[in-house]
Amino acid sequence: MSLHPPAVRFSGVVLVEVMKLRRSLALVLAAVAPGLVAVFLFFNLLRLHAPMPWSMALMSSAAIWAFFMLPMSLTALTALVAHADHGPRSWEHLRALPLPGWQLYAAKLACVLGLLLGMSALLALATPLALMAASAIHPEAAPSGPLDYPAYLQLLGRIALSACLLVVVQLWVALRYASFVPGLALGIAGTFFAVVATSAKVGVVLPWQIPVNQLATDPARADLALLIGLAGGLVGCVLMPWRLGRRETL
Repeated sequence: MSLHPPAVRFSGVVLVEVMKLRRSLALVLAAVAPGLVAVFLFFNLLRLHAPMPWSMALMSSAAIWAFFMLPMSLTALTALVAHADHGPRSWEHLRALPLPGWQLYAAKLACVLGLLLGMSALLALATPLALMAASAIHPEAAPSGPLDYPAYLQLLGRIALSACLLVVVQLWVALRYASFVPGLALGIAGTFFAVVATSAKVGVVLPWQIPVNQLATDPARADLALLIGLAGGLVGCVLMPWRLGRRETL
């Protein structure tokens, strides 16, 4: 059975975007960001004098990721993805192609969401390996207790899903403005307020703070943040390509 022509065209647009990523620093950044978290945990364990529970070690990884590294990585990634066409001023050429304009933006969105899942998977793999490697060098501080890896995967999955709204917001701004300054400024400001106002009630709807809420001790707050981040992201995945696709020029 052959695919419907629009689906074939869209898959081709996504493939082009993937090729653009291979020629940019986006893939390097996507690998470095979770790697830095693992490197930090590796050296942090080496300086400890007593073991910590595996649950605490893995929670530290998720906290560093959700608080700072994830929002800043997405800020930089969306800027790089948008600059791939803003830089060479290729939008006029792209808009002249015989395909729906929304597909251009939907393909970029699909790539960034794919990078988000890839970074989460890399963090899930790198964190326990880094801790085990450090334990081999410094056995006195090796994590103790059971390693509940499924729970860690579930937490990282929730963080990734809740970050869908953040991806849409950052990419929308990065694509809307040819300069990378608005997107970077928005991401830095959002991350700053998410860090300094972690327990604020409004944080449950703030895109940069929604992933952090997956670490909340109140399950209701975590579930509400996940619902807002995922539902808002799904709505944005439809609204952003449609709205930007209606623009004749950027």
